[in-house]
Amino acid sequence: MNTRKTAAVIAATVAMALGASACSGGGSSDSKGGEATANAGLTSIVNKSDKKGGTVTYEHSSGPDSLDPGNTYYGWVQNFSRLYGRSLVTFNPAPGKDGLKLVPDLATSLGKASPDAKTWTYTLRKGVTFEDGTEVTSADVKYAIERSNFAPEALSNGPTYFKNYLIGGDKYKGPYKDKSGKGLDSIETPDKYTIVFKLKKPFAEMDYLAAFSQTAPVPKKADKGAEYVQHIVSSGPYKFQSYSESRGATLVRNPEWDAKTDPIRKALPDKIELKFNVNVTTRDEHLLNNTITADIAGTGLESKTQPKVLTKPAEKAKTDNPYAGATQYLALNVNVKPFDNIECRKAVQYAVDKTGMVNAIGGKPKGDPASTLIPPSVSGYKKFDLYASPDNKGDLDKAREHLKKCGLPKGFKTALTARNDRPDEVTAATQLQGTLKKVGIDADIKTYPADKYFTDYAGVPAYVKKNKLGMMMMAWGPDWPTGFGFLDQIINGNAIKPSGGTNLAELDDPAINQALSAGIATLDDAKRGKIWGDLDQKVAETAVNVPLFYRKNLLYRPDSAANVTVAESYLGMYDYVLMSSTK
Repeated sequence: MNTRKTAAVIAATVAMALGASACSGGGSSDSKGGEATANAGLTSIVNKSDKKGGTVTYEHSSGPDSLDPGNTYYGWVQNFSRLYGRSLVTFNPAPGKDGLKLVPDLATSLGKASPDAKTWTYTLRKGVTFEDGTEVTSADVKYAIERSNFAPEALSNGPTYFKNYLIGGDKYKGPYKDKSGKGLDSIETPDKYTIVFKLKKPFAEMDYLAAFSQTAPVPKKADKGAEYVQHIVSSGPYKFQSYSESRGATLVRNPEWDAKTDPIRKALPDKIELKFNVNVTTRDEHLLNNTITADIAGTGLESKTQPKVLTKPAEKAKTDNPYAGATQYLALNVNVKPFDNIECRKAVQYAVDKTGMVNAIGGKPKGDPASTLIPPSVSGYKKFDLYASPDNKGDLDKAREHLKKCGLPKGFKTALTARNDRPDEVTAATQLQGTLKKVGIDADIKTYPADKYFTDYAGVPAYVKKNKLGMMMMAWGPDWPTGFGFLDQIINGNAIKPSGGTNLAELDDPAINQALSAGIATLDDAKRGKIWGDLDQKVAETAVNVPLFYRKNLLYRPDSAANVTVAESYLGMYDYVLMSSTK
């Protein structure tokens, strides 16, 4: 099959189908059968219902990095885990911009900060229990944070903010090696309901960090390190009835959950089914046939499926096409030759045909050409384009000019990675491969499974160097919707780790690291936002990451899906706390 030709036909078909109304808002429908319109889920709750019962069924093309709230970095798990793990605070389950607001969850209020933002205090709700009936205490939250941040030998997937900012975090060896049993001194638990964080430097966005799943409580007696995922102890309205790493999981009601202690979850479904390793084409068919409720990854219909819905008004009305708050980019690893040379990196920056790439994966429903890492929907975005080209189609003459400057005028060979269960990413990599060939850069595509991409391959520096993985496809959305929440874990030298790393370029620039620290210590929101935009530009000057496109998702609402709304706080996927089913 001619991938380019097929992609071009798809893009043209989609463009005609979208028309001028594709990005418009729409009304909502209720559970009694009102008609929804395309993009209704961006600003309202579609098929709204208070009816309890039914089974919500999700499918995924591979699987998670982990369903353990303390050992995950995938956005969809952050969203989904709120059903069984309650963090200190969380994002408001609500449509539109209201979904970006932080609200108390396990805590009674947002954090109380000292004037210098170096001490943060949270008070827990009383009466919240685990699935075994024991009360959740501040000690359980403290332990959860210690295991998720300080035990990379067992749990390597999540970010390391707590480790980087807590006093003594650089020396603490984690709960599995700590024989004293008292844990990290800078997380204080003066009583059962109070937890205090002592930071070595100001952290103005602490409440966003408190919303991360790493603050979901874990009872120490139940923890078995990496094996905890087999028997996660719920603090939310649902608990695990079964779990299989290859097949999926079944969640049922947690009888110990008390709605009186939980103001944000309605917990309408009786059961939640999560199925792994479903072929993406099959998953799309199941959505269109109303067999399942949603694609749990929230990345939208595949490009080949798009014309089936966008060319039919009745089907198109069941779609939402939000920006994901994410950027697809290409990481150039500075420790793999020739990308230790900035001129070679700049050659790639100019060689990329971003418009062609967007067209290859399905056109406008999939995104817009990017010039920055921070996408326009994230606070701190600054518009600039250091490597501009006509119509974003690349500038081959400038690419050749920089190849000469890096001493490789005829080009070079390298490896290009992508995730094999994400066909659009493989298609994008294939399009990139063809473009690079025009200037003599021979990119050998190597594909890996998404659930092991960071833990075993692209996020493992030793593997990257051994296999000379110079170029790596990467999609990134913010840990929270600010410039710091977007940038820190992909440009900070502290984010480079033996396994599970997300700074794939392995950028470790002291000035950039310092700018991150200075920025997050700035208490004025406007000044802090400007710092992130300027820092994004500073990173662009290093040429280590090539922004490709700002991602959009073409989501589909089957007829049985109820309480459907896009969660702007979770990368433009649907809000799984609200979602229910009429089946």
